[in-house]
Amino acid sequence: MSDNPAITAAGLVKRFGGRRVVDGVDLIVPRGMVYGVLGPNGAGKTTTLRTLLGIIEPEEGSRTLLGFRHPREASDLVGYLPEERGLYPAMKAREAIAFMGALRGLPWPEGRERAAALLEQNGLGYAADQKIRKLSKGMAQLVQLLGSVVHRPQLLVLDEPFSGLDPVNQERLEALVLAERDRGATILFSTHVMAHAQRLCDRLAIIARGKRRFEGTVEQARALLPQQVLYTPHFPENAIRALLPPDAAPVGEGWRFELPREGIEGLLKRLIDAGHGISGLSIERPGLHEAFVRIVGDADAEEAA
Repeated sequence: MSDNPAITAAGLVKRFGGRRVVDGVDLIVPRGMVYGVLGPNGAGKTTTLRTLLGIIEPEEGSRTLLGFRHPREASDLVGYLPEERGLYPAMKAREAIAFMGALRGLPWPEGRERAAALLEQNGLGYAADQKIRKLSKGMAQLVQLLGSVVHRPQLLVLDEPFSGLDPVNQERLEALVLAERDRGATILFSTHVMAHAQRLCDRLAIIARGKRRFEGTVEQARALLPQQVLYTPHFPENAIRALLPPDAAPVGEGWRFELPREGIEGLLKRLIDAGHGISGLSIERPGLHEAFVRIVGDADAEEAA
């Protein structure tokens, strides 16, 4: 990881109504990465992002943003899509994007030129002169996202960016995120939808009940769970159940169970010797969704203990 990260946070704490919504969070976001902050609804993701950006101040801990100890000093270098969307409904799409760029120091004529190009590149060129009130919710959300990148920020922060988008616009957003990373920007986004995180994230943190419960790559998160075996017998007589591991569960015409610690070879030999045969066999690592459920479930159990 870079010696000069885009974001650092140490021991961040933020309370609301006596509750520690952010509870001692530590983060290091390397430059040039897509970094995900994952967690269930109410986990503290939005408050964490706002604290990192300096929109709200922590009661404890410290953070830096693009090397600045006071995050607001870096505001012109940051693009931000908040969870609460908001554009002036009477503005045309191109002007709305240029206006957001102007708020970050981008000259108005250059902002209009970049806005038109961005709309065209993302399949919305025809909407450049349409007023925001005439656009669908998903189109307006993409316009606001383009407004957050028009000034070519070093850091792009997206809070639940996929919420409310149809599959086509979700694909456009994923492509835009990857294009911004390839341009050299750092992207930090929050989500509770694991499919987007698994496809996009170079690294991620999982937050539950205000605490950071995991930090690492998608593969490191998936490696927290044992590999799974999906076995389909050629002759599925009832007696097969006695030969399978205790955690085996029926799946269609086969069975799913954790890969035994001693490996699969001995079990397969017993199944073949017993006459059940092998019609299908696969060994795979559980997905990020399963790892997320385990990590969040462990956090809930810890809090309840």
